[in-house]
Amino acid sequence: MTDTDWRDRLRRFAIDVRDDAQRLGKWALLGSEARPYELVAYRGYAKETRALVHGRALESKGIPLSNASDSSLRNLINTYKRIDADPLAGARVEITIGQTTTEVVADDEGFFRAWIDLDAPLPTVDPWYSFALRLLGPLPPGHPEVSESGRLRIPSNTESFGVISDLDDTVIQSRISNFLMAVRTVMLGNARTRLPFPGVAAFYQALERGHDGRRRNPIFYVSSSPWNIYDIIAEFLEVQRIPDGPICLRDWDIGWSALGSRHLKQHKEPLIREILDLYAPLPFILIGDTSQHDPEIYRAIVAEYSSRILAVYIRDVTANPERSAAIRALASEIEAAGSSLILADDTAAAAKHAIDHGWIAAEAMASVSEEKRADEGLTGTKADVPGVTDTGSGSSPPD
Repeated sequence: MTDTDWRDRLRRFAIDVRDDAQRLGKWALLGSEARPYELVAYRGYAKETRALVHGRALESKGIPLSNASDSSLRNLINTYKRIDADPLAGARVEITIGQTTTEVVADDEGFFRAWIDLDAPLPTVDPWYSFALRLLGPLPPGHPEVSESGRLRIPSNTESFGVISDLDDTVIQSRISNFLMAVRTVMLGNARTRLPFPGVAAFYQALERGHDGRRRNPIFYVSSSPWNIYDIIAEFLEVQRIPDGPICLRDWDIGWSALGSRHLKQHKEPLIREILDLYAPLPFILIGDTSQHDPEIYRAIVAEYSSRILAVYIRDVTANPERSAAIRALASEIEAAGSSLILADDTAAAAKHAIDHGWIAAEAMASVSEEKRADEGLTGTKADVPGVTDTGSGSSPPD
């Protein structure tokens, strides 16, 4: 089954869940009372006097933080709530960053995204800077004020490079090789039942700290996953101790053609270019996997920014000799452009390459290897995560 087939089936399954629930009556899942409005602030990024702020205005979904003991039914109900979000179309949102205040208007899905020119440079003492959101309208009579705070990733004058990473099957195991397992993982799981690839947290921590352990290298997560699961991803990164970073996702309310390679490129490439352009001349490492089109997307980026791409790390999760051969051919093109593509079977191989080139500290290898073994359940130091054990119906991607 191709990646596009899998995502087609998963999205159809999600829509079927929504439609069945609507036929049964929303009150069974969400209750009959009107829900309050809320603002969701996505992690943005900024440099000097320019900042990207994005978020969403919608009716509150009332989804609490996950628990490892949450039942599959509870997780499924929360999945439905995420899919069936009721946006505030055309909402007016006030954004305040330091001394700068401006107003933006959300689209028909409640999303807003704006580059804001700041009246004064942001301080660079800390890598994160807070901003404030306030809903100006619509607000029903008697509704309390709706506000939210968010964070911007900013340079702190210690960076030696940045990282741009995919999420699904690069950081998070999405199990696309088996449709039923994927449905169970995505639809019936939560942030505490999702699994990282072994050793990822230690490797990304090492990348963030850099060659001497004292850097604050920024990590950006650019994925084709929908904004509907932003809360799951943010909580997952926190639970797994994977470094904080801006998360760039996309609207799931799209046509089937958006699952193809051309639309994936149209989503990811502009986002990656925005990051590279904003943080010029900082060099970057790109990380992805073979399940989608990361190698082809990164090849185009290397062709345009060859002097700034230190390396491309691609996790081989497809177990497809033809796909692996095609990526090795891409590696030759990337090398000719002045960078390198490493097709790695596991996290340790990428970490070794980064150590050999002086990008992360040599002692990080022990941490990556130790955590890799712990994630694989070989040391007994990490508890088994419920809800994701294989049942013989399919295999998970290799690491």
